Amino acid sequence: MNINKTEIDSLNAVINMTIVRKDYEDKVATVLSDYRKKANIPGFRKGHVPMGMIKKQYEKAVIVDEVNKLLRDQLDKYIKDEKLELLGHPIPKASEVTLDWKASQLNFEFELGLAPKFDVKLNVLNRVIKYEIEPEKKMIQEQLTHIQKQYGKLVPQNNVQKGYEITAQFRNQELDLETMVDFVLEDIRARKAVQDFTKSKKGGILTFPVKGLFKDDNTAKRLLSIDDKKLKDILKTEITIELKEINERIPADLNQELFDKLYEVGSVTSVKQLEEKITLSLKSQFEPQSNQKLMNDISETIVEKTKFKLPTEFLKKWIQTSGNEPMTKEDAIEEFKKSEKGIRYQLIEGKIIAENKLNISFVELKEYAGVMVQKQMMQYGQIPEKEKLDGIISNIMSNQEETRRISEQLMAEKMLNFFKDKAPLKPKKVTFGAFIKQAYGKAQ
Repeated sequence: MNINKTEIDSLNAVINMTIVRKDYEDKVATVLSDYRKKANIPGFRKGHVPMGMIKKQYEKAVIVDEVNKLLRDQLDKYIKDEKLELLGHPIPKASEVTLDWKASQLNFEFELGLAPKFDVKLNVLNRVIKYEIEPEKKMIQEQLTHIQKQYGKLVPQNNVQKGYEITAQFRNQELDLETMVDFVLEDIRARKAVQDFTKSKKGGILTFPVKGLFKDDNTAKRLLSIDDKKLKDILKTEITIELKEINERIPADLNQELFDKLYEVGSVTSVKQLEEKITLSLKSQFEPQSNQKLMNDISETIVEKTKFKLPTEFLKKWIQTSGNEPMTKEDAIEEFKKSEKGIRYQLIEGKIIAENKLNISFVELKEYAGVMVQKQMMQYGQIPEKEKLDGIISNIMSNQEETRRISEQLMAEKMLNFFKDKAPLKPKKVTFGAFIKQAYGKAQ
């Protein structure tokens, strides 16, 4: 076999491969001999079919199969040995000459798309904003109120008033709807319904037209656990509401007893310290949004500012031919337009990973999977024993799809931390409302 590469330009090349019969004839002979031993052909005992008949029926298909195996193996080896950095995979070059599979010599050509050479300069990210979201006082107060309600006590009441928690059976026989609902008077919009509720007592049964009853459509869907289609139907009917319970929730006092229920005993001793804990918790909740926005801005900027050419025509051809079903040329062009930014970012990311040794080791991946499992189990109040944890991690690592997903997640974290540490980003503290407005151009 003879292999050589012809460079068309810095981004495109052709590999020429010449295969002679001696490269594959022994393999073909072995396969055909095996076929002969197993062949069941009427008129011949098993294993005694004439080789000429076997060759006539199977030789060409076996040659094609063995040559293709040889091409794949040798092509992969050549690319690895020559340390060629490719985009996509080699594409067999179309030939106008029909192959004679019984010829003493076979010639093949493969088109290659070569990865471009370029430098990544992080200073292009000096205008990218790294948002640090600070909770507003209103949000902190809402959390305090929520905690007080959560740890407060329920006092049964006979009459409905604003702020009281109402448990009621909602029924609509026409649409076969029957559900137990917890709500407050503030969820009701219809003025007459509000008046009727305040006159009612526990055990009372009320009937209202659904249209205009609730504060808005989202409230209706949430309370009734229905979708848009069912909402459209129920708005034309009436609903019966049977008041099962009426409770006034007395908020818990902000005292040491409550602090010790929320956190390690003695770690919080004042409302101010509690507010600080709430602030840290809210910041932690906001962080995924600010991180997502940061990575979106970084990828957009670094792709725009890092200039290099791609083997565009090769990539369009590769997209057209590499799927399960071939695309039209026009569809491949459109697909390339959609994926070009992604291809460019993958190349930039790959270069950053290689130059900064950010590759993921098996040990890192295993440890990361362990941390993820522990966090998930602790959410349900479970603290796994080491033996059980090791078994779960082992199952995860044996699942190729799950391992790939976790690897991608870990690499995303590594890239985020790399940019935070190394890029000249512009830190900016904003409230959550200001973040939504500035980052996405809309009010909270």
